[in-house]
Amino acid sequence: MTIPALELNDGHSIPQLGYGVFKVPPAETERAVSEALEIGFRHIDTAAIYGNEEGVGAAIAASGIPREELFVTTKLWNDRHHDDEPRAAIRESLDKLRLDSVDLYLVHWPTPAKDDYVHAFAKLIELREAGLTRSIGVSNFLVPHLERTVAETGVVPAVNQIELHPAYQQRDVVAWAEAHDVRIEAWGPLGQGKYDLFGVPAVADAAAAHGVTPAQAVLRWHLQKGNIVFPKSVRAERLRENLDVFGFELTADEIAAIDALDPLDGSGRVGSHPDDVN
Repeated sequence: MTIPALELNDGHSIPQLGYGVFKVPPAETERAVSEALEIGFRHIDTAAIYGNEEGVGAAIAASGIPREELFVTTKLWNDRHHDDEPRAAIRESLDKLRLDSVDLYLVHWPTPAKDDYVHAFAKLIELREAGLTRSIGVSNFLVPHLERTVAETGVVPAVNQIELHPAYQQRDVVAWAEAHDVRIEAWGPLGQGKYDLFGVPAVADAAAAHGVTPAQAVLRWHLQKGNIVFPKSVRAERLRENLDVFGFELTADEIAAIDALDPLDGSGRVGSHPDDVN
């Protein structure tokens, strides 16, 4: 089975489906990532703040998979935006990951109260030029953050990783991304279990129509919308299920029904607002 790859605006490509290790306990990370790689995942998304980069690195080292077949993302945490801290931070991450470079490095949050996200992204441009990361992007950026970053650095991020699930689709951010050739990565793609996503008729009916689980139906919705997605699980059977989403296709009506689950007033958000994380 081949996972589709999407082209980024810098000419590199990224697997559309990956494995995210947010909230995977450090003690379980090596096992979980090893299982994910064995099952067929080749895209791993971690972050410095997750505290589990060492486990990701150990699993990659033990896997025997050639480095060029893997796509590894990590992120710059909020207290490392200033001065030349991004360079020190990525070197620390690379040491933990046992890698010479990552495929994608992201500014994790804009931290607008500190007003240093443009500086942080400018430093990521330097890290890319130094060969420490192949592509660079942002996470949790809203349209004003994106517009200012591009205006002041002259560089468009390759991706913006944002909270995105059927009840919270961030249409303004997605529209901006589409207009500027920025790929959207969806974190919390299944709503983090914080609302009854699987029980709503739009999802349950689509799953029943295709003989798949509600989770598979929602992941398929993401893929057909063009989102890059990395569901999290520490159970091998769920990992296999999350990867088994390429043998069916939702109809236009099924897509539209899931699209309609967003109340459009922002009430569907289950994570923190980017303006509140500093």
